[in-house]
Amino acid sequence: MDNKNFFKWKDGRTYLIIIGGLIAIIAYYQPILALLLAIALAFLVYKYIITLREKEEEWTKYIEGLAEEFDTATKHAVFNMPFPLVMLEMDGTISWYNTRFIDMMEEKDILNKKIDEILPKLRVETILKDANKAPLKIEYNNQHYEVHYNIVDGKKTISTKGNIIMLYWVNKTEQALLYNRYEEEKIAVCLAYIDNYDEVKNTTPEINRPLVLAEIDKTINAYATMNHGLVRKYENDKYILIFESKSLQQIQNRKFDILDRIREIDKGNSISITLSMGVGINGKNPNENYEYARAAIDIALGRGGDQAVVKDNNNLSFYGGKTKAIEKRNKVRSRVISHALMQLIDQSEKVFVMGHKNADMDSFGASIGIIRAVRNRNKKAYFILGGVNPSIKNIYVRMEEEQPEYLDLILEPEEAIDMVDRSSLLVVVDNHKPSFTEAPELLDLTDKVVLIDHHRRGAEFIKDLVLTYLEPYASSTCELVTEILYYMSDKMEMTKFEADALLAGITVDTKNFTFQTGVRTFEAASILKRAGADTTSVRQLFRDDFNTFLHKAEVVKNSKVVFEKIAIGKLDSEMEDSILIAAQSANDLLNINGVEATFVLTLWEGKVHISGRSLGNISVQLILEKLGGGGHLTSAGTQIEGKTLEQVEEMLIEAIDEYLKEGEEE
Repeated sequence: MDNKNFFKWKDGRTYLIIIGGLIAIIAYYQPILALLLAIALAFLVYKYIITLREKEEEWTKYIEGLAEEFDTATKHAVFNMPFPLVMLEMDGTISWYNTRFIDMMEEKDILNKKIDEILPKLRVETILKDANKAPLKIEYNNQHYEVHYNIVDGKKTISTKGNIIMLYWVNKTEQALLYNRYEEEKIAVCLAYIDNYDEVKNTTPEINRPLVLAEIDKTINAYATMNHGLVRKYENDKYILIFESKSLQQIQNRKFDILDRIREIDKGNSISITLSMGVGINGKNPNENYEYARAAIDIALGRGGDQAVVKDNNNLSFYGGKTKAIEKRNKVRSRVISHALMQLIDQSEKVFVMGHKNADMDSFGASIGIIRAVRNRNKKAYFILGGVNPSIKNIYVRMEEEQPEYLDLILEPEEAIDMVDRSSLLVVVDNHKPSFTEAPELLDLTDKVVLIDHHRRGAEFIKDLVLTYLEPYASSTCELVTEILYYMSDKMEMTKFEADALLAGITVDTKNFTFQTGVRTFEAASILKRAGADTTSVRQLFRDDFNTFLHKAEVVKNSKVVFEKIAIGKLDSEMEDSILIAAQSANDLLNINGVEATFVLTLWEGKVHISGRSLGNISVQLILEKLGGGGHLTSAGTQIEGKTLEQVEEMLIEAIDEYLKEGEEE
């Protein structure tokens, strides 16, 4: 269309006005000429209007033709789209689809059917609620699709229907298979340590020793080969293994059955062989996976050995750990820890000692022992204690009577926070979980933190320790502290009260020397006995009042047995010594014939506390770890907030059932 010879309306109107003005001037002087010019002007106006209308009609036809061409192109593009397309009504009813969509469907008669009847994983509600319009991941008929969608407003179309949903299906099967292959071929680094290599070697007859050691190597090498892995032995009792992620998944599904294979080795060895494994996966590079594996093996050993720990970034998975930790007979580590702690004390002006919340005899006694070690080095020691509970009430009263100077050393957590500085030494005893300490804030206020604990290591752990003494084989933290005191000086310098406090801690955690008791437990007790400890005085620390005795009897009376060998009791009313009654009741329930493990639930400060005890065949630690707790094979606990006793009891029974099923699978 050529419109170059036509002037625009705005310009034409201006020219006509000017001409009209000139004709008016001419009419004043030459009327006849002006009349002729006026006729000519009228013709020009008429001609201009006709031309303008013709241009409007021509533009209208052009636009209509363009719209028809665009509509045709759009229809052609939709019908011949290179990927599946389906249109849905707002309730999910299929109203239209293209050829490629019906080709990918197994069912061909799909018109006017609901999309979720054909593809249950595709929910219209999900599309309508998603404001970000993120593509949906749908797997159908062994194909992986990325479904993009668009909601078309019916008001903006010539259709009288309501809104429609358009789904565009992009086949991502190749990318999905490539990603799965990438995930399956990721490298996992595994460190494997023989826990009791020296003990096995020293106790095995010399004629059988080569056979036992060769069988260990053979079993580990065969296991690596079976799982398409690589294994290298870099020390007598240490191995490094490399697996693909796919193989590691299979190993996890089998619950690391190599632990059982190693334990079953019998080539003349007099004691069972145990293996610990730490696995690192999904690090940024192989070196980070190796660091993960080192952290995992430390956790496995810290939990007593004979188990595997998988570290996947910040996630930890535990396997095994259902046997009792083997007591280490070598006392070199105790001597080394003792001298290292002595040097740290000598280098510090102030030493703070802290146990766990709701202190028990072991936490209290160990703290007293460390304070004695500090005072023997002529340094100032402070005892962080958040309050006196029924578990330590008797020993605290004795302290007030026999050694009142200790009262000046006791600080509330808030007071300790104000006094501590970066050069202070903080010794944490009988607990390795930051959230369970009396004052978690203190851990970040000093650069020197020492840990002494006997509990099996859990996922939560104090970071950046300058000295760690974590020995799950030990009966109690008081046993470890007694050994430290013994090696610090040739002469044991402690008062009768301090010796009684340490012996009381050992007595409580061993249930009067019947559980978790080894040779070194009795050796520690003999050291304390020589230092002045009196078993009769210690026993008096555990005497209960009449009401406590009645409450324990009530718990035992109302308890029930589940799974034929596990007793569960409840203390319904909250009182000052609820936790103590629960712990003692759990011990008492073990005296019932046929009962192998016990759990007692109680209320305290708005939380439900569970005390678990076991004869050793059932790991109460693994059961209560499922509920966020921890402890030992034979003694563990946890606390749960925001639940009733009945709800927590159901959770506990589910955790027990899961634990027992895992045992059956293994």
